Amino acid sequence: MTVPPALLPDPSPLPALPGHDEDLPERPRVTELRLSAYAAHRGARLPLGPLTLFTGPSGCGKTSALRAYEALARLGGGTRLPEVFPDPLACVPERARPDSQRRRGFRIGCTTDGPEGPIRLDVAVQAEPALRIVGERLSTGGGQVLLETALRDPSRRQVQAAWHTAGQSPVTRGPLPDDRLGTALLPLRVAGKTDGQRRVLAAAEQTVVALRSVFACDPRPGRMRVPVPTGSGRLLGGCDNLADVLWRTRAQCARRHAQFVTAVRAGCAGPVADVLAEPRADGAVRALLDRGDGTRTDCGRLGDGELRYLALALVLFTGPGVLEVDPVGEVPAAMQALTVLADHLDRGLDPRQRAELLRLAARMCDRGHIRLVGAVSDASWAAGVDGVTVVHLKP
Repeated sequence: MTVPPALLPDPSPLPALPGHDEDLPERPRVTELRLSAYAAHRGARLPLGPLTLFTGPSGCGKTSALRAYEALARLGGGTRLPEVFPDPLACVPERARPDSQRRRGFRIGCTTDGPEGPIRLDVAVQAEPALRIVGERLSTGGGQVLLETALRDPSRRQVQAAWHTAGQSPVTRGPLPDDRLGTALLPLRVAGKTDGQRRVLAAAEQTVVALRSVFACDPRPGRMRVPVPTGSGRLLGGCDNLADVLWRTRAQCARRHAQFVTAVRAGCAGPVADVLAEPRADGAVRALLDRGDGTRTDCGRLGDGELRYLALALVLFTGPGVLEVDPVGEVPAAMQALTVLADHLDRGLDPRQRAELLRLAARMCDRGHIRLVGAVSDASWAAGVDGVTVVHLKP
């Protein structure tokens, strides 16, 4: 069969699978998520390890914590506020009362660690009467303020910013827009001529690099059952285009694909010799399991749990070159770590599948090139697995 040009694999190769992280530069990473006043959370400080599970009963705020992390990531990437928070009032704590000027809002933040040591970012967002950033602070773990912004004139769509200089003038002041994160804009405003300015730029870069390259993933089996047209070969958050991605990855990295097949074999019923994508006459591709005896099972026949397991395993074996994320293009891959946000991580998985997936995630996260923050209703099955940080949330 002649393969149409549109079905040929993406010519840009996948990066090689990394080994352990010991010999690589220290990658910036988010080590704490702070939800000072956000949705159901007040004063919450959530530690984050390479593999973190948020757990607790319904209504405790697992999903909102993941959304706050994703929001910070998008702000770090330069996305404007209305795109990050299309429904900002949903982020305001339910019992928060407006002040004398009828203003209400929410506060989120994080701590990153890396070459610059612990760096804190805290952001105050006004949700009403107008959506805007009203305060931002970037500071060191020791408390030194590197950047601080404040809303001085509500009639102007800007905040007054002050950043550390440590030259003839200890602080430089200037306006910044109130709909974007100031930390992400600092490279455009700071010259880097003094030690203080270089310190500010390095801290801002660490924060932005740690926040970027986030992939929010929640596989939707119903959409994974049908053939899909070929496209970019980059996996979407719902994994709808799984077959298109398999078509690319299987052709580009035999070692990575072999490890993925081994993981699928451990989590799917029946023998699995290979996982592949088959082109159709109409230009679409469909995903198949090769059973090794001449039988090929259309992945559309698999159960929801098997499809979710298959998709999540594929996510763990790939990276920014395959997933639909926005990595920091100007920073070497060795300095970046992909963070996967997986709400309802164990949904539809049987005990064997979730145990296999957790072991796989722990192994991949230990290498340092990927981090995983997942939400589960009960994390008792994760007890005793090395490298797992369990964060218990309460309503």
